Amino acid sequence: VFTQEEALKYRFNPFDVTKVVSQKDFPLHEVGRMVLNRNPENYFAEVEQSAFCPSHMVPGIAPSPDRMLQGRLFSYADTHRHRLGTNYHQIPINRPIHGVNNHQRDGSMAINGNGGSAPNYEPNSYGGPAQNNLAGQTYAANFNVQGEVARHTYELTDDDFVQVGALYNLFSNEQKNRLATTIASGLSQTPVFIQKRQLGHFYRADKDYGRRVEAALKAAGSKI
Repeated sequence: VFTQEEALKYRFNPFDVTKVVSQKDFPLHEVGRMVLNRNPENYFAEVEQSAFCPSHMVPGIAPSPDRMLQGRLFSYADTHRHRLGTNYHQIPINRPIHGVNNHQRDGSMAINGNGGSAPNYEPNSYGGPAQNNLAGQTYAANFNVQGEVARHTYELTDDDFVQVGALYNLFSNEQKNRLATTIASGLSQTPVFIQKRQLGHFYRADKDYGRRVEAALKAAGSKI
């Protein structure tokens, strides 16, 4: 967990999906636990028809500026409508535990009674649901967005390899050897100029990383 001020001052953009925020800088906090207490009884009904979407949030939770997440907020639900139909949220595996009271109805494959004979407008004289504006009180706090909109080329910098090297150095000697051997087994089947280009990335992440992969390539018969 970090504040907006800490995010702006961090050594890289914390919402860059190619980076990982170090747990040494910001330790993890347990906020809950998901318990899987049974296996599906019917795979199609409970797995194939399940529909998860990051835009389905409980009050008090809001999306971050992560660009990958921003795209998925609408694309996941759009995919569900295409795959399962407009009323995918009425399928038993996707229904909320507590019923939702609103005037939304119709659409293909409506399976919840579609509101019956009750009017689908408010206010009405038949005790239908009424807007209470509570949702407007549960939005997350505002945050500032800054940056420059432009077209520009992307160039790799040393910062793009720092975390790779850091992860590599968490491995034991045996793990490093297995990693190098595994990489070399596939990489050795490519043209030599591809091998040399890829080795440059490994060396840039960590010199020992590059040396081990190069040695494993030669052991695999590469002419590098």
